[in-house]
Amino acid sequence: MNIRRLSLNIATLISSLLLVSSFVGCTKSAVKTDSDKLKVTVSINPLKEFAEAIGKDKIDVNVMVPEGMEPHDFEPKSKDLVELNKSSIFVYNGFGMEEWLDKVEDTIEDKNKIQLIDSSKGIEQIKTDGKVDPHIWLSLKNAEIQSLNIKEALVKADSKNKDFYEKNYKEFTDKLEKLYQDNKTKFSELKTKDFVTGHEAFGYLCRDFGLKQMSVEDVFAEGEITPQKLKDLVDFCRANNIKTIFSEQLASPKVSQTLANEVGAKIQTIYTIESKEDNKDYYESMKDNLDKIYNSLK
Repeated sequence: MNIRRLSLNIATLISSLLLVSSFVGCTKSAVKTDSDKLKVTVSINPLKEFAEAIGKDKIDVNVMVPEGMEPHDFEPKSKDLVELNKSSIFVYNGFGMEEWLDKVEDTIEDKNKIQLIDSSKGIEQIKTDGKVDPHIWLSLKNAEIQSLNIKEALVKADSKNKDFYEKNYKEFTDKLEKLYQDNKTKFSELKTKDFVTGHEAFGYLCRDFGLKQMSVEDVFAEGEITPQKLKDLVDFCRANNIKTIFSEQLASPKVSQTLANEVGAKIQTIYTIESKEDNKDYYESMKDNLDKIYNSLK
């Protein structure tokens, strides 16, 4: 009798354990953890915004260049390289923005595992004084191309979610295209096309809308401004009745302020979006830039 009861208890216990084990197994497979997300490393903030607009909750994005740091001055640290080697995709801006790119590529342990994506693929360069302008994301049309390059990389790495990425890419780029078309019409009606910035970062935006920028500092915000350059800018502002000098977070505010004082102009903030500024996303920052430039010219 005791043996039969013991056998029954053992059988019941085994059945219960199997049931619990089965339940735990099912629960585990149904829960999506952070480790299930596609890991993507990008060089700078705009690429993070493009990737997250397309990948949303399917991806985990790591940005190499910290907020507020000039990308040209960045030197990757060991922890940056560790994070990169955990990724399936590494997206960089291109056009010389990442002067440290070769160093990073040399540390990639398995180049067959990580897709290296040059987001500038398909974009026509602008050169100024022999230097390639790397600020391609400040053009809505270029941002659409960069987003396409990112979308294709996500689809290649995670084909089962292809429709998800395609849908998000279309929604994001449709939104950018509408902003572009709305402003194309507005700017085409203006007679004045010239504006002045602290940092020569807006060449691609100018190409989108037929505008012209004059700047205190060059495309890499390098070098001291000469008295002759300042005189030329003062003459230009007076000749073209410039009443707004746009200043960027990473450019020298002192020279821009000196220029503004000389010609009786005001200083106004404009976003380069290299870092997230004033808690605005890419679309909001670009809309703000375009509205300010348009209002200064009309």
